[in-house]
Amino acid sequence: MHLTNSSTSVTVRHRGLLRDTTVALGCAALFGLLSALVTGHWHPLREFDQHWISELHIYAREHRIWTAAVQTLSDIGGPVTMRALLGVAAVWLLLIGARVLAGWVAAQALAGWGAQWALKLAVDRQRPVFNDPVSHAGGPAFPSGHAMASAITCAVLVGLVWYRVHRRGRIAACAVAAGTVLVIGWTRVALGVHWPSDVLAGWLAAGVVLGLVTAAIELWRPGALARDVRRVNWRTRPRVQRVIVPYVRAPHAEDAERDDPVDRPDEPVR
Repeated sequence: MHLTNSSTSVTVRHRGLLRDTTVALGCAALFGLLSALVTGHWHPLREFDQHWISELHIYAREHRIWTAAVQTLSDIGGPVTMRALLGVAAVWLLLIGARVLAGWVAAQALAGWGAQWALKLAVDRQRPVFNDPVSHAGGPAFPSGHAMASAITCAVLVGLVWYRVHRRGRIAACAVAAGTVLVIGWTRVALGVHWPSDVLAGWLAAGVVLGLVTAAIELWRPGALARDVRRVNWRTRPRVQRVIVPYVRAPHAEDAERDDPVDRPDEPVR
């Protein structure tokens, strides 16, 4: 499909590629800035992180039932669960023949996992430390793996249903996805295992992965993602069965008069 503008021809694929690249580069720039502020121990950021983590830790320590509920939400929305959802989606797409789209989903999960640990080891930020912690987590803090995995998974799932629903369905899907990402990120701060800037970094890193993986596949197989989207729409569309009604010939006027005993004159008796 081509959109022409006098002497310039712009395709939808090129616009999508430009959009994905812009998202990836923008998130990468913001992530780099945030990383520099974290490693440089920028005082306003340190105060912001410390204030939020201290207030939430005090509340979590004094409300154990609330803390248990937050821990449950954090466990349900963990990276293992999120990547399992992507794995199920990839297998389903593969079974219905959308191979490139299945590879896109699987690549998002694998790239997210690899980028998460590469960034964690590169920054090597220490997690919050308390004398009486309410939860425990291992490994470096920056960026948050929960925040990154949930953002990638929710964005991918919204992308898969985007062309299957109308405007209201898209709004609902975006609202559910955004709420899920925000809640999971907040639970990590509320439990005292991540700084708020770790969660923000996880969201930014997810944007980098989403944009780069999508742009790379579009460059590798131009138009293949769009074709697979159409294939999914065709394979999953509702099947409407036609009910065949047998044809009944309408009675002719002469036949009706011949068969109607009321209109037939009495025959003489012989």
